[in-house]
Amino acid sequence: MHIESPQPQYDVVVVGGGMVGASFALDLARRCDNADLKILIVEAIASSDLNDQPSFDARSTALSFGSKTIYEAMGLWSALAETVTPILQIQVSDRGRFGSTQLTHAEQGVAALGYVVENRELGRVLNHSLAASSVIEQLAPATITGVVPRASGMQLTVLNGDHEIEVNGSLVVLADGGRSPICKNLGIGHKQEDYGQHAIITNIAFELPHAGTAFERFTDSGPLAVLPLASFDGLNRGALVWTVAAERSADLLDCDDKRFLAGLTDYFGGRLGEITHVGESYAYPLVLTQAQEQIRPGLVLLGNVAHTLHPVAGQGLNLALRDSASLAQHLESAWRHQRGLGEMAVLQAYLDSQDADQQQSILFTDQMVKMFSNNELMRSSLRKLGLVGLELMPSLRNQFARAAMGLKS
Repeated sequence: MHIESPQPQYDVVVVGGGMVGASFALDLARRCDNADLKILIVEAIASSDLNDQPSFDARSTALSFGSKTIYEAMGLWSALAETVTPILQIQVSDRGRFGSTQLTHAEQGVAALGYVVENRELGRVLNHSLAASSVIEQLAPATITGVVPRASGMQLTVLNGDHEIEVNGSLVVLADGGRSPICKNLGIGHKQEDYGQHAIITNIAFELPHAGTAFERFTDSGPLAVLPLASFDGLNRGALVWTVAAERSADLLDCDDKRFLAGLTDYFGGRLGEITHVGESYAYPLVLTQAQEQIRPGLVLLGNVAHTLHPVAGQGLNLALRDSASLAQHLESAWRHQRGLGEMAVLQAYLDSQDADQQQSILFTDQMVKMFSNNELMRSSLRKLGLVGLELMPSLRNQFARAAMGLKS
């Protein structure tokens, strides 16, 4: 529910009401199922202005099979199911080289390998659920201008309109994105590795229907992904994530549609016939970022502020949702056992439970980028053998598919 002014004390204060922050708050409220639990979301963008919320922009997101199960448990999937496009198969190929493989939902025994949702639609479902919650209070637009650690949590200075208000939280969950000013204020550093690449994001349309197929195509400049979208106005749509060298992105954004589509066709080929339309394009720099600290007493980092991954294989949000679900589970246990939600032992138990998943996901995406964005002979030979191996060995293909689906092997 929306509020005009916050209370002085909350059990949990979530900074950032985007996909990760909203999902976490809803999951925790559902698990605890207790009106005595007090949760506050502080969001800089008014909830009525979803077009201005970076988390709910014009991009699309591939939700893994594992993320679907998380949203199912939260009771949100029935609403999301009306808007998502199922991924029935994934075609993996290497431009200009022999070797490819296909992952199918039938081989994995699931209805779909994953689902593509337009970010605005996910935002609509999450914000509707937040507005209907009697446990979660939303303060937006508002910003955090100060954070001071206390013996029993954190004291926040909240700028609400023209007024600054002091708010205390037993636990503060930072989910305010990869450029969190609060991290800087608290002295939490990040390790960064610049891939020297930009992701060109746009929607495109094809001559032929995609039939629920997602494409992951590796090129010397980086991976190119096309995700299936629902048709609109008779157009067979797909969501494009085209990784290019950083110095090339400005030229692609500035060129006309004809030249853009010609360059894209050269990399993607004619798998779905002619590429007929392209929407407005955006470029995002690609950097692997890992927080040097994810927890402190009374503080935990979630989402891009904790780790920002390369978009190859679509692991970023799905990892964040697994982190979110695990954190909510540990906090539920602490709540029911009357332990402090911001206790370091509680937060350390959460982080220990997710450490292997985080490291494996980071390694999976990082090594895929480095293996498949390089024209060096040894690596090109290894990736050719890797794709052939995936095609010829069902057990290896199954492990790869389960990693892409956000499931444990």
